[in-house]
Amino acid sequence: MEKSVNLLRQIEEAFACKEEDIRTYSPLTLAYIGDCIYDVIIRTVVVERGNRSVNQLHKTVVRYVNAGTQARMIEALQEYLTEEEQGIYRRGRNAKSSSTAKNASVTDYRKATGMEALLGYLYLKDEMGRAIELVKRGIGCLGMEI
Repeated sequence: MEKSVNLLRQIEEAFACKEEDIRTYSPLTLAYIGDCIYDVIIRTVVVERGNRSVNQLHKTVVRYVNAGTQARMIEALQEYLTEEEQGIYRRGRNAKSSSTAKNASVTDYRKATGMEALLGYLYLKDEMGRAIELVKRGIGCLGMEI
């Protein structure tokens, strides 16, 4: 598989995106993009582990892409977060969302939203390596293996 070069920069250049101060973004905006980033990381790892049926891929992915797992993961990661990252996480966790949790407690849903906000922030800050490091460490802290 051919490796891509900085997806964020490619998108910004192709679509002539203007530069914004991401510190002004709402935590729910950060969580919106962070949800996708988390999903891409997990799906990429699952697909790279081998060609399987889409049903098998989906069953593996849903073990990781859910509010309960994400909540446990961010709890385990607290000691590894910088002060700045903890602040972004808290802003996301405390944001008032109009949507509700389908298969999770409100507490888990909010923690997951905080984690997604953090991942979105790191992505938009062009720190994808740090986002990947945190997801990998979080999976390890839970004793899970993809």
